[in-house]
Amino acid sequence: MTSDAGPGEDSDRRNVSDAAGVAVLGACAAWSLITATLQGGRPEGVLLAVLAVAAGYSTGRICGALLPVAAPCAGALAGLGLAVAVPRLAPGPQIDAPLGHAGATAALLTLCVGAACCAAWAARSPAARFAPGTLAAGITVASAVLGTISGFLACVAVLLCSLAAGRMRGRVLPLAGLALSAAVAAGLTWAVAGNALPDGLTESLEGQLTEHRVQLWQDALRMAHHHAALGVGPGRFGELSTTTAHTLLSDGKPHSALLQRAAEEGVVGVALLGATFCWMLYTLWRSPRPTPVALTAAAALTGVAVTACVGNALSFTAVSVGAGVLAGLATARPLTEESPAPETRVRPRDDRLTP
Repeated sequence: MTSDAGPGEDSDRRNVSDAAGVAVLGACAAWSLITATLQGGRPEGVLLAVLAVAAGYSTGRICGALLPVAAPCAGALAGLGLAVAVPRLAPGPQIDAPLGHAGATAALLTLCVGAACCAAWAARSPAARFAPGTLAAGITVASAVLGTISGFLACVAVLLCSLAAGRMRGRVLPLAGLALSAAVAAGLTWAVAGNALPDGLTESLEGQLTEHRVQLWQDALRMAHHHAALGVGPGRFGELSTTTAHTLLSDGKPHSALLQRAAEEGVVGVALLGATFCWMLYTLWRSPRPTPVALTAAAALTGVAVTACVGNALSFTAVSVGAGVLAGLATARPLTEESPAPETRVRPRDDRLTP
């Protein structure tokens, strides 16, 4: 199901979504600079993440317009190769044990599966969908082989959502459900950090998350409570965290994008992080691509958002770039689909001029 809007209306929609993206990403960069100026800190990490998302989104829009099937497949293969070949993205002993980099690998593989599924839905014939579909299944199997249980579950969820998207005609309810899923994950993360859950559930979650990670979250929540307006400054969590100070090998991060923004940039930082995710869902809602493509990309981005709530995925440039590329691919209008439109609009005018 493609967009039924005319070229003028479609152009207006794209302009609105693009302007919203510029405003949100610009606000993220500006607020990071403001908090760094007032509180001290190093805004380079946030600025690099903003640049990575913007560059990835622009690249995805261009490649998706030129090669709507080949470009997502190429991106999926590149992401898979990166996850396998680069040690910093593979699970195993790392310098910041016991947390590791499994979350980043899981997020990257989730984006790869989403891109392969988008390529399958963009193909014009069932036979042409076989290769991208096989690639998506292969990446899911690879996630299990690499040992990322969370990545395997996320990849399976994206596959199932993509299959379900083929039977959906509307986008509002599925996108609202995905947004609710991300909000629930954020709420659970905040509740675990604040020890607001029942004892049995808290102990079960701590067993999965590790006690060290929960202690980092609690440090971040305390900083957010004491510096709610501006935070402690970007990049300063490691300097002020008591848990990090007693850890021999640490990367100085709380391993939760939500709590890191709350601790370092306050309430506004959290709001801007949520606004960035909402902007991506909004662009997919207004996307001229078929509904299965838009919903599949939304499912993959939601998987990354959930992973980022409980891990350090967004601290890796590859994940930020990949999220931007996938959003751009799923919102690009392929050039091959635009050419027939003018002919169908010119003919009625010619008929009216004929006596």
